[in-house]
Amino acid sequence: MLTVLSVKDAKERILSAVTAQTHCTTVPLPDATERVLARLVAAHHDLPTFPRSTMDGYAVRAKDTFGASESMPALFDVVGEVMMGQAPPAAVAAGQALRIATGGMLPEGSDAVVMVEHTEELGGATLAVNRAVAPGENTIARGEDIKAGETILPAGHILRPQDIGALAAMGQVMIDVAKKPRVAILSTGDELVMPDMEPKAGQIRDINSYLLSAWAQCCGAEPSRLGIIPDTAEELLNALQNTGDYDCVILSGGSSAGTRDHTASCIDQLGKPGVLFHGVSMRPGKPLIFGVVDGKPYFGLSGNPTSAMVGFLLFVRPLLLQMAGAVERNPVITARAERNLSSASGREDYIRAALYEQEGQLWARPILGQANLISTVVRGDALLRIPQNSEGIEAGDTVEVMLI
Repeated sequence: MLTVLSVKDAKERILSAVTAQTHCTTVPLPDATERVLARLVAAHHDLPTFPRSTMDGYAVRAKDTFGASESMPALFDVVGEVMMGQAPPAAVAAGQALRIATGGMLPEGSDAVVMVEHTEELGGATLAVNRAVAPGENTIARGEDIKAGETILPAGHILRPQDIGALAAMGQVMIDVAKKPRVAILSTGDELVMPDMEPKAGQIRDINSYLLSAWAQCCGAEPSRLGIIPDTAEELLNALQNTGDYDCVILSGGSSAGTRDHTASCIDQLGKPGVLFHGVSMRPGKPLIFGVVDGKPYFGLSGNPTSAMVGFLLFVRPLLLQMAGAVERNPVITARAERNLSSASGREDYIRAALYEQEGQLWARPILGQANLISTVVRGDALLRIPQNSEGIEAGDTVEVMLI
Protein backbone atom coordinates (compact mmCIF):
# COMPACT_ATOMS: atom_id res chain seq x y z
CA MET A 1 0.00 0.00 0.00
CA LEU A 2 1.52 3.32 -1.08
CA THR A 3 1.39 6.36 1.20
CA VAL A 4 0.79 9.12 -1.32
CA LEU A 5 1.30 12.88 -1.30
CA SER A 6 -0.66 15.51 -3.17
CA VAL A 7 0.98 16.93 -6.29
CA LYS A 8 1.56 20.25 -4.49
CA ASP A 9 3.14 18.63 -1.43
CA ALA A 10 5.30 16.33 -3.55
CA LYS A 11 6.65 19.23 -5.62
CA GLU A 12 7.38 21.28 -2.49
CA ARG A 13 9.21 18.39 -0.89
CA ILE A 14 11.31 17.82 -4.00
CA LEU A 15 12.29 21.46 -4.45
CA SER A 16 13.13 21.91 -0.76
CA ALA A 17 15.33 18.80 -0.70
CA VAL A 18 17.88 19.86 -3.33
CA THR A 19 19.82 23.12 -3.54
CA ALA A 20 20.69 25.04 -6.68
CA GLN A 21 24.14 24.58 -8.18
CA THR A 22 26.55 27.50 -8.06
CA HIS A 23 28.93 26.41 -10.82
CA CYS A 24 29.03 28.44 -13.99
CA THR A 25 30.91 28.49 -17.24
CA THR A 26 31.49 30.99 -20.05
CA VAL A 27 30.25 30.19 -23.55
CA PRO A 28 30.26 32.04 -26.89
CA LEU A 29 27.02 33.87 -27.63
CA PRO A 30 25.92 31.49 -30.46
CA ASP A 31 26.09 28.58 -27.98
CA ALA A 32 24.06 30.29 -25.26
CA THR A 33 20.51 29.62 -26.50
CA GLU A 34 18.39 27.86 -23.83
CA ARG A 35 21.22 28.20 -21.30
CA VAL A 36 20.60 29.75 -17.87
CA LEU A 37 22.23 33.10 -17.16
CA ALA A 38 24.55 32.82 -14.16
CA ARG A 39 24.74 36.60 -13.65
CA LEU A 40 22.58 39.53 -14.63
CA VAL A 41 23.54 41.34 -17.81
CA ALA A 42 23.51 45.15 -17.74
CA ALA A 43 23.87 47.50 -20.69
CA HIS A 44 27.34 48.97 -21.13
CA HIS A 45 26.02 51.80 -23.30
CA ASP A 46 22.85 53.33 -24.66
CA LEU A 47 20.95 51.53 -27.39
CA PRO A 48 20.70 52.89 -29.97
CA THR A 49 23.95 54.78 -29.62
CA PHE A 50 22.69 57.60 -31.86
CA PRO A 51 19.26 59.05 -32.78
CA ARG A 52 17.97 57.54 -35.97
CA SER A 53 15.11 57.45 -38.43
CA THR A 54 12.39 54.80 -38.42
CA MET A 55 11.13 55.74 -41.90
CA ASP A 56 12.42 56.60 -45.35
CA GLY A 57 11.96 60.34 -45.82
CA TYR A 58 13.52 63.68 -44.89
CA ALA A 59 15.06 64.84 -41.63
CA VAL A 60 13.70 68.25 -40.64
CA ARG A 61 12.96 70.55 -37.74
CA ALA A 62 9.40 69.64 -36.75
CA LYS A 63 8.36 73.24 -36.07
CA ASP A 64 9.15 74.12 -39.69
CA THR A 65 6.33 71.78 -40.81
CA PHE A 66 3.61 73.15 -38.52
CA GLY A 67 0.56 74.17 -40.57
CA ALA A 68 1.66 72.26 -43.66
CA SER A 69 -1.12 70.71 -45.77
CA GLU A 70 -1.71 69.50 -49.31
CA SER A 71 -3.22 72.86 -50.23
CA MET A 72 -0.45 74.83 -48.53
CA PRO A 73 2.74 72.75 -48.28
CA ALA A 74 5.82 73.83 -46.37
CA LEU A 75 8.86 74.32 -48.58
CA PHE A 76 12.38 73.13 -47.71
CA ASP A 77 15.83 73.26 -49.25
CA VAL A 78 17.30 69.76 -49.57
CA VAL A 79 20.94 70.17 -48.49
CA GLY A 80 22.18 66.58 -48.75
CA GLU A 81 21.58 62.94 -47.97
CA VAL A 82 22.40 60.80 -44.94
CA MET A 83 24.16 57.68 -46.19
CA MET A 84 23.66 54.42 -44.27
CA GLY A 85 26.51 53.65 -41.90
CA GLN A 86 27.86 57.20 -42.12
CA ALA A 87 27.55 60.41 -40.15
CA PRO A 88 25.27 63.07 -41.69
CA PRO A 89 27.10 65.38 -44.09
CA ALA A 90 25.61 68.53 -42.57
CA ALA A 91 23.41 69.87 -39.82
CA VAL A 92 19.81 70.94 -40.46
CA ALA A 93 19.00 74.64 -40.15
CA ALA A 94 15.65 76.40 -40.43
CA GLY A 95 13.90 75.54 -43.69
CA GLN A 96 16.36 72.78 -44.56
CA ALA A 97 15.99 69.00 -44.99
CA LEU A 98 18.25 65.98 -45.55
CA ARG A 99 17.21 62.80 -47.32
CA ILE A 100 17.36 59.86 -44.90
CA ALA A 101 16.62 56.14 -45.02
CA THR A 102 15.24 53.92 -42.27
CA GLY A 103 17.98 53.44 -39.68
CA GLY A 104 19.96 56.46 -40.80
CA MET A 105 21.54 58.78 -38.22
CA LEU A 106 19.56 61.98 -37.57
CA PRO A 107 21.57 65.08 -38.42
CA GLU A 108 22.20 67.71 -35.78
CA GLY A 109 19.41 70.29 -35.62
CA SER A 110 16.67 67.89 -36.81
CA ASP A 111 14.11 66.33 -34.48
CA ALA A 112 11.67 64.57 -36.83
CA VAL A 113 11.41 62.75 -40.14
CA VAL A 114 8.75 63.42 -42.75
CA MET A 115 7.73 60.21 -44.53
CA VAL A 116 8.59 60.28 -48.22
CA GLU A 117 4.89 59.64 -49.01
CA HIS A 118 4.03 63.07 -47.59
CA THR A 119 6.54 64.99 -49.70
CA GLU A 120 7.05 66.06 -53.29
CA GLU A 121 10.28 67.18 -54.92
CA LEU A 122 9.50 70.28 -56.99
CA GLY A 123 12.71 70.23 -58.98
CA GLY A 124 16.18 71.29 -58.17
CA ALA A 125 16.70 71.13 -54.41
CA THR A 126 13.21 72.22 -53.33
CA LEU A 127 10.98 69.90 -51.28
CA ALA A 128 7.27 70.37 -50.62
CA VAL A 129 5.99 68.85 -47.34
CA ASN A 130 2.22 68.46 -47.28
CA ARG A 131 1.78 67.10 -43.76
CA ALA A 132 3.06 68.37 -40.43
CA VAL A 133 5.12 66.16 -38.09
CA ALA A 134 5.54 66.41 -34.32
CA PRO A 135 8.93 66.51 -32.56
CA GLY A 136 10.27 62.95 -32.34
CA GLU A 137 7.90 61.60 -35.00
CA ASN A 138 9.33 58.75 -37.09
CA THR A 139 12.53 58.74 -35.03
CA ILE A 140 14.06 56.84 -32.14
CA ALA A 141 16.18 58.72 -29.62
CA ARG A 142 19.56 57.67 -28.30
CA GLY A 143 18.98 55.24 -25.40
CA GLU A 144 15.25 54.99 -26.11
CA ASP A 145 15.56 51.21 -26.45
CA ILE A 146 17.96 50.50 -23.58
CA LYS A 147 19.74 52.93 -21.25
CA ALA A 148 23.36 52.45 -20.15
CA GLY A 149 23.40 50.61 -16.82
CA GLU A 150 19.91 49.17 -17.28
CA THR A 151 19.47 45.47 -16.54
CA ILE A 152 18.86 43.70 -19.82
CA LEU A 153 18.37 40.17 -18.46
CA PRO A 154 18.35 38.92 -14.84
CA ALA A 155 20.32 36.02 -13.42
CA GLY A 156 18.39 32.78 -13.76
CA HIS A 157 16.85 33.79 -17.08
CA ILE A 158 16.68 31.06 -19.72
CA LEU A 159 18.09 32.59 -22.87
CA ARG A 160 15.72 32.70 -25.85
CA PRO A 161 16.63 33.50 -29.47
CA GLN A 162 15.41 37.09 -29.04
CA ASP A 163 17.67 37.45 -25.99
CA ILE A 164 20.64 36.36 -28.08
CA GLY A 165 19.83 39.19 -30.48
CA ALA A 166 19.67 41.73 -27.65
CA LEU A 167 23.03 40.58 -26.27
CA ALA A 168 24.58 40.82 -29.72
CA ALA A 169 23.30 44.40 -29.99
CA MET A 170 25.15 45.21 -26.76
CA GLY A 171 28.38 43.58 -27.96
CA GLN A 172 28.14 40.69 -25.44
CA VAL A 173 30.02 37.94 -27.26
CA MET A 174 30.84 35.73 -24.24
CA ILE A 175 28.13 34.85 -21.72
CA ASP A 176 28.36 33.48 -18.15
CA VAL A 177 25.86 30.65 -17.85
CA ALA A 178 25.10 27.97 -15.27
CA LYS A 179 26.65 24.57 -15.85
CA LYS A 180 24.16 22.08 -17.20
CA PRO A 181 22.95 19.52 -14.64
CA ARG A 182 24.25 16.09 -15.69
CA VAL A 183 21.39 13.60 -15.70
CA ALA A 184 21.71 9.81 -15.78
CA ILE A 185 18.73 8.05 -17.35
CA LEU A 186 18.14 4.32 -16.88
CA SER A 187 15.31 2.12 -18.11
CA THR A 188 14.45 -1.02 -16.15
CA GLY A 189 12.62 -4.12 -17.33
CA ASP A 190 13.33 -7.57 -18.75
CA GLU A 191 10.84 -6.86 -21.51
CA LEU A 192 12.79 -3.93 -22.96
CA VAL A 193 15.08 -3.96 -26.00
CA MET A 194 16.92 -1.14 -27.73
CA PRO A 195 15.05 0.80 -30.45
CA ASP A 196 17.32 -0.60 -33.19
CA MET A 197 16.39 -4.19 -32.29
CA GLU A 198 13.42 -6.21 -33.49
CA PRO A 199 11.33 -7.12 -30.42
CA LYS A 200 10.57 -10.79 -29.85
CA ALA A 201 7.29 -12.06 -28.44
CA GLY A 202 6.56 -10.20 -25.19
CA GLN A 203 9.26 -7.58 -25.74
CA ILE A 204 8.92 -3.87 -26.45
CA ARG A 205 11.35 -1.19 -27.54
CA ASP A 206 12.72 1.19 -24.91
CA ILE A 207 10.82 4.45 -25.40
CA ASN A 208 11.31 6.16 -22.07
CA SER A 209 15.05 6.69 -22.04
CA TYR A 210 14.80 8.56 -25.34
CA LEU A 211 11.65 10.44 -24.32
CA LEU A 212 13.11 11.50 -20.98
CA SER A 213 16.53 12.44 -22.33
CA ALA A 214 14.86 14.66 -24.94
CA TRP A 215 12.82 16.38 -22.22
CA ALA A 216 15.95 16.78 -20.09
CA GLN A 217 17.67 18.53 -23.00
CA CYS A 218 14.68 20.87 -23.28
CA CYS A 219 15.26 21.79 -19.62
CA GLY A 220 18.87 22.76 -20.30
CA ALA A 221 20.28 19.58 -18.76
CA GLU A 222 22.92 17.23 -20.16
CA PRO A 223 21.37 13.73 -20.27
CA SER A 224 23.14 10.40 -20.66
CA ARG A 225 21.25 7.20 -21.43
CA LEU A 226 22.90 4.44 -19.43
CA GLY A 227 21.07 1.54 -20.98
CA ILE A 228 18.49 -1.04 -19.96
CA ILE A 229 18.76 -2.62 -16.52
CA PRO A 230 17.29 -6.13 -15.97
CA ASP A 231 14.68 -6.71 -13.24
CA THR A 232 17.10 -7.77 -10.53
CA ALA A 233 17.96 -5.84 -7.39
CA GLU A 234 21.66 -6.65 -7.76
CA GLU A 235 21.99 -5.26 -11.26
CA LEU A 236 19.93 -2.18 -10.48
CA LEU A 237 21.95 -1.40 -7.36
CA ASN A 238 25.19 -1.85 -9.29
CA ALA A 239 23.96 0.52 -12.01
CA LEU A 240 22.98 3.15 -9.44
CA GLN A 241 26.34 2.86 -7.71
CA ASN A 242 28.00 3.78 -11.02
CA THR A 243 26.20 7.13 -11.37
CA GLY A 244 28.62 9.09 -9.20
CA ASP A 245 29.51 11.54 -11.96
CA TYR A 246 25.91 12.70 -12.38
CA ASP A 247 23.91 15.40 -10.59
CA CYS A 248 20.54 13.67 -10.93
CA VAL A 249 19.38 10.11 -11.66
CA ILE A 250 16.11 9.19 -13.38
CA LEU A 251 14.83 5.62 -13.60
CA SER A 252 11.72 4.56 -15.46
CA GLY A 253 9.90 1.32 -14.70
CA GLY A 254 10.17 -0.49 -11.40
CA SER A 255 8.34 2.12 -9.33
CA SER A 256 5.13 0.24 -8.48
CA ALA A 257 4.54 -1.93 -5.44
CA GLY A 258 5.07 -5.21 -7.30
CA THR A 259 7.47 -7.83 -5.97
CA ARG A 260 9.92 -7.36 -8.86
CA ASP A 261 10.15 -3.58 -8.44
CA HIS A 262 13.37 -2.78 -6.62
CA THR A 263 13.82 0.93 -7.22
CA ALA A 264 12.86 2.18 -3.76
CA SER A 265 14.90 -0.41 -1.86
CA CYS A 266 17.98 0.18 -4.03
CA ILE A 267 17.82 3.95 -3.49
CA ASP A 268 17.59 3.35 0.26
CA GLN A 269 20.68 1.13 0.11
CA LEU A 270 22.73 3.89 -1.50
CA GLY A 271 22.71 6.07 1.62
CA LYS A 272 20.81 8.65 3.63
CA PRO A 273 18.21 9.99 3.72
CA GLY A 274 17.10 7.69 0.90
CA VAL A 275 13.51 7.57 -0.35
CA LEU A 276 11.53 10.62 0.79
CA PHE A 277 8.18 9.54 -0.63
CA HIS A 278 6.67 6.83 -2.80
CA GLY A 279 3.42 7.73 -4.47
CA VAL A 280 1.57 10.88 -5.59
CA SER A 281 -2.20 11.29 -5.69
CA MET A 282 -2.44 11.75 -9.44
CA ARG A 283 -3.25 9.87 -12.62
CA PRO A 284 -1.28 8.88 -14.56
CA GLY A 285 1.99 8.34 -12.68
CA LYS A 286 0.79 7.60 -9.14
CA PRO A 287 3.68 5.26 -8.08
CA LEU A 288 6.36 7.97 -8.44
CA ILE A 289 9.43 7.63 -6.22
CA PHE A 290 11.66 10.44 -5.04
CA GLY A 291 14.77 10.10 -2.94
CA VAL A 292 17.94 11.99 -2.07
CA VAL A 293 21.33 10.48 -1.23
CA ASP A 294 24.19 12.80 -0.25
CA GLY A 295 22.39 15.73 -1.85
CA LYS A 296 21.77 13.95 -5.19
CA PRO A 297 18.13 13.51 -6.30
CA TYR A 298 16.80 10.17 -7.56
CA PHE A 299 13.50 9.75 -9.40
CA GLY A 300 11.66 6.52 -10.08
CA LEU A 301 9.08 7.12 -12.82
CA SER A 302 6.45 4.79 -14.19
CA GLY A 303 7.30 2.57 -17.14
CA ASN A 304 4.29 3.79 -19.13
CA PRO A 305 5.45 6.57 -21.49
CA THR A 306 2.64 8.98 -20.68
CA SER A 307 3.01 8.40 -16.94
CA ALA A 308 6.77 8.91 -17.18
CA MET A 309 6.32 12.12 -19.15
CA VAL A 310 3.73 13.54 -16.76
CA GLY A 311 5.96 12.72 -13.80
CA PHE A 312 8.89 14.39 -15.52
CA LEU A 313 6.97 17.57 -16.38
CA LEU A 314 5.43 17.98 -12.95
CA PHE A 315 8.44 17.13 -10.79
CA VAL A 316 11.72 16.55 -12.64
CA ARG A 317 11.59 19.62 -14.89
CA PRO A 318 11.10 22.10 -12.02
CA LEU A 319 13.96 20.51 -10.09
CA LEU A 320 16.40 20.52 -13.02
CA LEU A 321 15.62 24.19 -13.63
CA GLN A 322 16.11 24.96 -9.94
CA MET A 323 19.41 23.08 -9.91
CA ALA A 324 20.63 25.33 -12.71
CA GLY A 325 19.40 28.44 -10.90
CA ALA A 326 16.74 29.06 -13.53
CA VAL A 327 13.52 30.96 -13.07
CA GLU A 328 10.94 28.55 -14.49
CA ARG A 329 8.77 29.83 -17.29
CA ASN A 330 5.15 29.18 -16.40
CA PRO A 331 3.90 26.49 -18.81
CA VAL A 332 0.30 26.67 -17.49
CA ILE A 333 -2.44 28.57 -19.30
CA THR A 334 -6.24 28.34 -19.34
CA ALA A 335 -8.58 26.97 -21.98
CA ARG A 336 -12.15 25.71 -22.21
CA ALA A 337 -12.79 21.97 -22.13
CA GLU A 338 -14.44 20.58 -25.25
CA ARG A 339 -16.28 17.73 -23.47
CA ASN A 340 -17.31 16.38 -20.10
CA LEU A 341 -14.61 14.51 -18.18
CA SER A 342 -15.07 12.46 -15.01
CA SER A 343 -12.51 12.05 -12.25
CA ALA A 344 -12.16 10.33 -8.88
CA SER A 345 -12.13 12.75 -5.96
CA GLY A 346 -8.86 12.71 -4.05
CA ARG A 347 -6.47 12.73 -6.98
CA GLU A 348 -5.37 15.08 -9.75
CA ASP A 349 -5.97 13.86 -13.29
CA TYR A 350 -3.84 14.94 -16.25
CA ILE A 351 -5.50 14.33 -19.61
CA ARG A 352 -3.63 14.65 -22.90
CA ALA A 353 -5.25 17.36 -25.00
CA ALA A 354 -4.97 19.19 -28.30
CA LEU A 355 -5.42 22.96 -28.21
CA TYR A 356 -7.25 24.94 -30.87
CA GLU A 357 -8.79 28.40 -31.22
CA GLN A 358 -12.42 29.00 -32.07
CA GLU A 359 -14.15 32.39 -32.18
CA GLY A 360 -11.33 34.01 -30.27
CA GLN A 361 -11.28 31.45 -27.44
CA LEU A 362 -8.76 28.71 -26.71
CA TRP A 363 -10.26 25.21 -26.43
CA ALA A 364 -8.79 21.90 -25.26
CA ARG A 365 -9.87 18.69 -26.98
CA PRO A 366 -9.14 15.69 -24.71
CA ILE A 367 -7.24 12.79 -26.28
CA LEU A 368 -8.32 9.72 -24.37
CA GLY A 369 -6.42 6.45 -24.08
CA GLN A 370 -4.37 4.31 -21.73
CA ALA A 371 -1.13 5.66 -20.28
CA ASN A 372 0.97 3.19 -22.28
CA LEU A 373 -0.22 4.58 -25.62
CA ILE A 374 2.49 6.77 -27.10
CA SER A 375 0.15 7.99 -29.86
CA THR A 376 -1.91 10.01 -27.38
CA VAL A 377 1.22 11.93 -26.40
CA VAL A 378 2.18 12.61 -30.01
CA ARG A 379 -1.27 13.92 -30.95
CA GLY A 380 -1.48 16.27 -27.98
CA ASP A 381 0.27 19.54 -27.19
CA ALA A 382 -1.03 20.04 -23.65
CA LEU A 383 -2.04 18.32 -20.43
CA LEU A 384 -5.47 19.23 -19.12
CA ARG A 385 -5.60 19.28 -15.31
CA ILE A 386 -8.60 18.14 -13.25
CA PRO A 387 -8.08 19.35 -9.66
CA GLN A 388 -7.71 16.89 -6.79
CA ASN A 389 -11.02 17.60 -5.05
CA SER A 390 -13.10 17.62 -8.22
CA GLU A 391 -15.24 14.77 -9.51
CA GLY A 392 -14.87 16.00 -13.05
CA ILE A 393 -15.47 18.93 -15.37
CA GLU A 394 -18.21 19.85 -17.81
CA ALA A 395 -17.94 20.88 -21.42
CA GLY A 396 -17.21 24.58 -21.64
CA ASP A 397 -15.58 24.81 -18.20
CA THR A 398 -12.41 26.89 -17.96
CA VAL A 399 -9.52 24.58 -17.03
CA GLU A 400 -5.76 24.76 -16.52
CA VAL A 401 -3.63 23.22 -19.25
CA MET A 402 0.12 22.66 -19.22
CA LEU A 403 1.86 23.19 -22.54
CA ILE A 404 4.01 20.27 -23.68
